Amino acid sequence: MSQDPASPGYRGKPTSEEDFDRELDEVLSELRVLLPGVAVLLAFLLTVPFSSRFPELRDLDRVVYFVAFVASALALVCLVGESAYHRLRGKPYDKRLLIRTASHEAVAGIICLVVALVAVVFLVSDLLFPGVVAITVTLAVLLLAVTLWLALPILRRMH
Repeated sequence: MSQDPASPGYRGKPTSEEDFDRELDEVLSELRVLLPGVAVLLAFLLTVPFSSRFPELRDLDRVVYFVAFVASALALVCLVGESAYHRLRGKPYDKRLLIRTASHEAVAGIICLVVALVAVVFLVSDLLFPGVVAITVTLAVLLLAVTLWLALPILRRMH
């Protein structure tokens, strides 16, 4: 495996303070991309029970809504976890542990986001086109999210 970070096969672990700083910056940048979307999704879901059509939802749709709501809240908790940890822990801190913790929290947040996204897609699709269309669209989004966000990175990491 190449030790050159610019090479396609680079999978090295950070070894110097500069490497840890770069890796921490990458994790933080990734979290900055994810957080606004999760926050908007949660904000949207917070308004749903107060809409006039919410009482008309079937039991299945209420359960799916609740799954989406809880999953988006958990995603937000996981994605903000590193910032809270860093702020409360203060300096000095172990960058290696911070990076590992932030990475695990980010993965957990992404998994929760997949669950929330798929649940929201089903909820909206089922309200507009109940039955086969809703299930098909939901499965397509699930397959795409799992492929791009989970399977592809894991497969590339293994090679």
